[in-house]
Amino acid sequence: MILIPAIDIKDGRCVRLQQGDMSKSTVFSEDPAAMAKHWLSLGAQRIHLVDLDGAVAGKPKNEPVIRRIVEAIAGAVPLQLGGGIRDIETCERYLDDGIDYVILGTAAVKNPGLLHEVCDAFPGHVMVGLDAKDGKVAIDGWSKMTGHDVVDLAQKYQSYGVEAVIYTDIGRDGMLSGVNVDATVRLARELTIPVIASGGIKNLDDVKALCAVESEGVMGAITGRAIYEGSLDFAAAIKLTERVDA
Repeated sequence: MILIPAIDIKDGRCVRLQQGDMSKSTVFSEDPAAMAKHWLSLGAQRIHLVDLDGAVAGKPKNEPVIRRIVEAIAGAVPLQLGGGIRDIETCERYLDDGIDYVILGTAAVKNPGLLHEVCDAFPGHVMVGLDAKDGKVAIDGWSKMTGHDVVDLAQKYQSYGVEAVIYTDIGRDGMLSGVNVDATVRLARELTIPVIASGGIKNLDDVKALCAVESEGVMGAITGRAIYEGSLDFAAAIKLTERVDA
């Protein structure tokens, strides 16, 4: 299983939010590119980037910072990026800049035709982010709940050709309250494409729990606050996933 460190960018800095609340952010680094190199040095096999300002604004807001991260990583590991990607031109620009996977979230829900178009244009480079609470999907930086069932939407997006689904339990994200393994597995069992878990990882026990369900289709997990605040030793967690995979 791949353990993926998250770098959430707000006002050009690396931060973490509590339950998506932009007013409750903690700054962990003034230099997101240096942070990317740090996680790479500890064994990261992929890095997850989020333009938080872009997610709220509906358009990219931290492109210069993201370009610096691409330059710092220099192709060493894949980079996946979400936040404010609402049109095909933005997808193309980010992929041209060196991002490996673009992640559509709100745009996919509001405009499924766009997701279909992007998947056709950039096969193998498109993921979809589904943020849910109690099985229902949220959009616009978690500010609005929809009536859409997360499994139904995921299956539709799978038919479009997305590479993977990033599933976030927004009731747990940034709260260090443990991963909702059951909900993640329920989704993964309904799909043939991989699911990446996100939200709530606290410690090595959560990583072990996710490793135990990798065979269900959970290919990886994104971790943020836990590795920044120290409740999860990232290097130790990487070694754990490697032992399990071996």
